[in-house]
Amino acid sequence: MAEKKNRKRRSLGRKISGGKYKKGSKKKKHQLGHQARVVKLKENKKKILRVRGGNKKAVLLTGNIINLIDKKTKKVKKVKILNVLETPSNKFLARQNVLTKGAIVQTESGKARITNRPGQEGSVQGILIE
Repeated sequence: MAEKKNRKRRSLGRKISGGKYKKGSKKKKHQLGHQARVVKLKENKKKILRVRGGNKKAVLLTGNIINLIDKKTKKVKKVKILNVLETPSNKFLARQNVLTKGAIVQTESGKARITNRPGQEGSVQGILIE
């Protein structure tokens, strides 16, 4: 059995002859990723980025205001975010007050769930859940 494991380990990323596979080319600019933007709970701060095609994208770096939709009254109001209570994707993000999609936040009007991606859109949208 140990021989089979060693044979498998040797074969990863290699040809049958034992030679290594080489990349055809390096990544082009449009294939490169970006550093992750972490939106923290502080005073609102935006940044304008140039994206593919020369277009512009407003991204949020820090934010403390949420556009809150109340399902009962069907009205939208701007409310201040007080605290991040929980983040389903990662509990450590809630401790650091990071705003992400799906995060439950405490607002002046009650608890709300963030429904958009603040790091991509430049604002925070949410639905009142209490």
